Amino acid sequence: MDRSFHVFLMYIMIHLGFIFFLYPNDIITSSDEAQWIPIIIGLIFHFVFLWIYMKGLSFFPKKNIIHIYSQTGKGFAAFFLLPVFIYFLLVDIIGVRAYSEIITIIFLSNTPSWAIIVLFLFISAYLAAKGVEAIFRTGVILALVFFPIVFFVLIASFQNVDWRYLFPLIGDDFKFITSPSYLKSFSAFTGGFLFLGFLAPYLTYKRKKVLIASAILIPFFVLAVYIPVLTFGHGTASTFVFPYMMTVDSTYINWLMFERITIFFILSLVTFIMLQVSLLLWMAYQILNHWAPHNPIFSVATLAIIIFITSLMITDWHIVEQLLWLNSFLRFYVIVTVPLSIYCIGLRRQGRA
Repeated sequence: MDRSFHVFLMYIMIHLGFIFFLYPNDIITSSDEAQWIPIIIGLIFHFVFLWIYMKGLSFFPKKNIIHIYSQTGKGFAAFFLLPVFIYFLLVDIIGVRAYSEIITIIFLSNTPSWAIIVLFLFISAYLAAKGVEAIFRTGVILALVFFPIVFFVLIASFQNVDWRYLFPLIGDDFKFITSPSYLKSFSAFTGGFLFLGFLAPYLTYKRKKVLIASAILIPFFVLAVYIPVLTFGHGTASTFVFPYMMTVDSTYINWLMFERITIFFILSLVTFIMLQVSLLLWMAYQILNHWAPHNPIFSVATLAIIIFITSLMITDWHIVEQLLWLNSFLRFYVIVTVPLSIYCIGLRRQGRA
């Protein structure tokens, strides 16, 4: 059944969850001027590997990457699927720990992190156990409820911008390419499209709709970085851990009955993150089920408990940042090798045909 609209919405939601939290700080701290250059380089990387990935998948209608790798042999399948499985678990562990820390820092200072992590994992695990169709149906409802809030806050955050901070527009210093902050920023570009390879045979989609969703995200990547820079200036914005959240927090709307719109914005993004966590859990279960078939409830619950225990071992934000940096190596390995390998296997199959 064609679910292009569901995939379109899900693609936008899971990327929005990444864009507005850590991405602005990573870009602002890695480049002193002309931040659009590192943004564009990351976007080009994203579009190139997204196209390769979808082109490779198009050679195998109604087959996911687990089926594709399995056709090439057990050793080959394990070589590619095991790093993907570990990557999904690490993203979930770092994600639930990082976003529970963000919620604690911004507006639930008296709530212990473990309680927020339990809520995160319980809802996400429930959705993952119900299957991918339940996740995508939930995504449509959440999009209808929270997209208007995100757009409203985005427009309102222009309130204090000073356009003189836009300059200089041209920079000739490309040292940011090797900066750890810049390499970490690729989690926002590249972490979201792997799920496309797990949808068959449950859902089908049109590649054109995914590319449109990717194009729609471009202004969000730019605005998430430039609105804090235009509001505070680069020097001040680079000192904030969450520059865009600070920008939203500085916005005041006198006709609105609520003093802070930050809470509504964060709650909207957190629901998108929960969808992302549930999708990662479901994909990790699909790989686990291929090697050791089990009931989905048992498998997802086991993975959720492992993620919960491991995330509790991360004691502070400094360790979260170190793990984000260390995870960059595995992320680049997975994001580069999976699309290229699927594409090469597809070309080889087409040549034989």
